[in-house]
Amino acid sequence: MADSAGTAPPKPSSSVKLVLLGEAAVGKSSLVLRFVNNDFQENKEPTIGAAFLTQKSHLPHRTIKFEIWDTAGQERFASLAPMYYRNAQSALVVYDLTKPTSLVKAKHWVAELQRQASPGIVIALVGNKLDLTSSSDETPETTIAASGGEEGTEGADAAEEENGDARKISTKEGREYAEEEGLLFFETSAKTGKNVQEVFTAIANAIPETQMKTTKGAGAAGGGTQSALGAERVNLNKRPEGAKEGCAC
Repeated sequence: MADSAGTAPPKPSSSVKLVLLGEAAVGKSSLVLRFVNNDFQENKEPTIGAAFLTQKSHLPHRTIKFEIWDTAGQERFASLAPMYYRNAQSALVVYDLTKPTSLVKAKHWVAELQRQASPGIVIALVGNKLDLTSSSDETPETTIAASGGEEGTEGADAAEEENGDARKISTKEGREYAEEEGLLFFETSAKTGKNVQEVFTAIANAIPETQMKTTKGAGAAGGGTQSALGAERVNLNKRPEGAKEGCAC
């Protein structure tokens, strides 16, 4: 209850572990950088092992502190992923809208999470690099069909490039897969910020309160705004919960 001066009581605060998975160069780190710092780096260096960041998301009745593990996409780091998604309440599985093989890899990660991650984990399928696509709703399949089968594919690709549309995976394909698997689905642009905040807000709203870890001191830092709380590269000196000593992360 508010006091006589009208000061509202602090909202409950909970922490949520979130992991990002996906092929290299799909923009995982850029999505996190946009969410945490509202920034974008054109030539960002590849993540080595994993990076750890935190950020708060303010819902109407609760503050969520995301503890984010941004994993490296290179194949040589794939075996380390279980250490980072262990006990995670949420995951972003990211693919590149201009690269079909990245969706294949994303489906692999979704299947692995469904088999091995915590029961009830909230998974968001995210198609990134929306800024490289046109604003038209026409999908690659529609364009190819209108051009006449396989023979028209090269012409369709050339037309897409000329119009500034490098999309190779349609919204329909991504959405239908997400619906089949019970995933949240978004198409984003880390470069412009399109839908980035919406992804994390949707995840925060989708996680049952019973799966959240309650934390003390809600609203103490950052004056109630979404401010960056820090980021660091993870090598030997930083391990996720449950990681064994001596792991070369």
